[in-house]
Amino acid sequence: METNKTFTMIKPDAVANGHIGAILDKITKSGFKIVALKYTALSAAKAGEFYAVHKERPFYGALVDFMSSGSIVAAILEKDNAVEDFRKLIGATDPTKAEAGTIRQLFAQSIEANAVHGSDSDENAQIEGSFFFSAFEKF
Repeated sequence: METNKTFTMIKPDAVANGHIGAILDKITKSGFKIVALKYTALSAAKAGEFYAVHKERPFYGALVDFMSSGSIVAAILEKDNAVEDFRKLIGATDPTKAEAGTIRQLFAQSIEANAVHGSDSDENAQIEGSFFFSAFEKF
């Protein structure tokens, strides 16, 4: 299992609000190397598949609707201690509780529209990255 890679997705709210460049800039200035990058959109079916782990949760339907509401940017990032360091960089899910200078504190609108997704484990980083990228798209 690779511990130096993580997966992120810039969510529809941040894309619609024009924050792609600023978020990618913050990521790279924090020492992450982008090893795969894709501008795309999720259908409701694909969003449901990606978030299947939450299928039994009450927010699942709203999450799928939100994630399929507009374009997203998917990326695989590389850095030592990538998962943990990226989770620190993005901040708390609730942007009102996120530390100053974190991506969510700077760019998120709410708990639901929280600007970015970040993998929560090395295993999920690998699964999530492979959901969006084939082997020949990863560098």
